[in-house]
Amino acid sequence: MNLHEKTIHELSSMLKAKEISSVEITESVLGRIDAVEDKVGGYISVAAESALEQAKVADEKIAAGESVSDICGIPVAVKDNICTNGIATTCASKMLETFVPPYDAFVSKKIKENGGVIVGKANMDEFAMGSSTETSYFKITKNPYDLTKVPGGSSGGSAAVVAADEAIFSLGSDTGGSIRQPASFCSVVGLKPTYGLVSRFGLVAFASSLDQIGPMTKDVTDCAIALNAIAGHDSMDSTSANIKLPDYKSALVNDVKGMKIGIPAEYMGEGIAPDVKTIILAAAKKYEEMGAIVEEFSLPMTDYALSAYYIISSAEASSNLARFDGIKYGYRTKEFEDLNDLYAKSRTEGFGSEVKRRIMLGTYALSSGYYDAYYKKAQQVRTLIKKSFNDAFAKYDLILSPAYPNTAFEIGGKISDAVQMYLGDICTVSVNIAGLPGIVVPAGFDTNGMPVGMQLIGKAFDEATLLRASYAFEQNTDYHTIRPTL
Repeated sequence: MNLHEKTIHELSSMLKAKEISSVEITESVLGRIDAVEDKVGGYISVAAESALEQAKVADEKIAAGESVSDICGIPVAVKDNICTNGIATTCASKMLETFVPPYDAFVSKKIKENGGVIVGKANMDEFAMGSSTETSYFKITKNPYDLTKVPGGSSGGSAAVVAADEAIFSLGSDTGGSIRQPASFCSVVGLKPTYGLVSRFGLVAFASSLDQIGPMTKDVTDCAIALNAIAGHDSMDSTSANIKLPDYKSALVNDVKGMKIGIPAEYMGEGIAPDVKTIILAAAKKYEEMGAIVEEFSLPMTDYALSAYYIISSAEASSNLARFDGIKYGYRTKEFEDLNDLYAKSRTEGFGSEVKRRIMLGTYALSSGYYDAYYKKAQQVRTLIKKSFNDAFAKYDLILSPAYPNTAFEIGGKISDAVQMYLGDICTVSVNIAGLPGIVVPAGFDTNGMPVGMQLIGKAFDEATLLRASYAFEQNTDYHTIRPTL
C-alpha cells in the first residue's frame, strides 16, 4: 500500500482508526521524494529529520486519544517564500540563499498547531515573479505529466510535488494566478482564497495588496480540509479579516441545481487554445446536466486587467524589495568601495533578471511625473474591475473560465519573451485585483495528454459556494483520479 498516493481525508481516517502511523506516512513520502525528486525537482530543501520528529509528536497525540485536526500527521510541502522557523526560506533567490527565519509564518504555525508535518520547501519562481518556475536561482522544476514541460508558476514546485505524490498537500501563494495556473498545468486542485481570509504574516511580500496564501491538493475534499487549517484572523496582519468562519467541509455537497454560472466572453476569445476552449465548454455542459443555469456574459474591464496588474504588482514589488540592500540580512557583495556601491552590487548580484525587470518597471511607474499617469490610473482601473465583478455577481453565483489560455509549454519555450509570458495571465489576474476567491479543478486533458484546469471565481468570502460547485463537478467526473506516471 503506497501511503504517499492517498489523500488527506483517506489518511486522516486511517490515522484516527489507528490503522497506520504518521511516521509510516512520512517515511512513505520521504521514500517517494528519494525515488522521483531527481526527475521532478520540486523541492529546494527537504527537512527529513524535523518531519519525522513532527510525525512522532502527531502519533503520540493520536495514541493519547486527543481530539485532533484532519491534517494531524499529514505531510505538507510549503512554498519557499513562506517563513518556517529553523528551515531556510530562500524565495528561490541568491539574495536569500542563506536566510533561516527565526519565526514561523502564520500558516506555518497553524500547520504545526494542527499537527501537520512540514516535509520541505517547494521550488518557485524567484520572489514569486514568473509563470513557469524557470526563474528560480536553484533549479527548474519539471511537470510530472511531461518532464520536458514546465509545471507553471510561481508555485510550480508546490503543484508538482502534489501531482508527483511527493507531498500529500502543499501551500502556495497567488499574486496573479500563481496557485491556479500551476494547478491547471499539473492537474491538482488549487485555491486562491479571498484577500484577507488567510494571514500574510511571514509571507515574503511581492505585491502586498494582491498576495494571498492558499492550498494545493489532490481533490476538493482535501482543499476544504486544508483551508479549515490555515484560514483565520491574525492580529499580526492588518489586512486579515476578522469574520466568523464556516466549516468548509460542510460545503461539500453534490448538488448545483439552480445555481447560476456565468462564462465571460472575454475569457473565451482569441488566444485561448482550441483544446482548452473545448474542455471548458464541456465542463459548462456538465454543470447544465447537473441542473445549473450556465450562460455567457460580458466582463467589460478585462481588456485593462493585465496592464493594471503589471503596474500595481511591479510598483509594490519595487517598494517591498527595497529592503534587500546587503545590510541587514541576505546576500552581500564581497567587494565594494562605499555604501552606494555596496547597495548596487549586492542587488545586481543577488537578484535575477525577471526580478530586476519588475523592480525597474515598478520604480518607473512610481517615479515623480509618472505616478499619476501609471500607478494612480492603474488603481482607478482596479476600482472599475471590482465594480464589473460586483455587477456580474448581482446575476451569477459563480463565474466559470479557463485558468490559462494553453496547457503546459516546453521548458525554455517562452522564458525569453516576457510579453508573451505576461499575456498568459489574462484569466487569473482580475481575481487578485478584485480580491476575490478563485479555485482551479482538473477538467480534462488536451490531445497531447496534458492537463487542463477549470477556474471558478466566487464572491468575496464565499469559498463555500466555490467548494460546493467544485466538489459536485469532481463527483461527476474522474479527471482528478488520473495521476502521472513517473
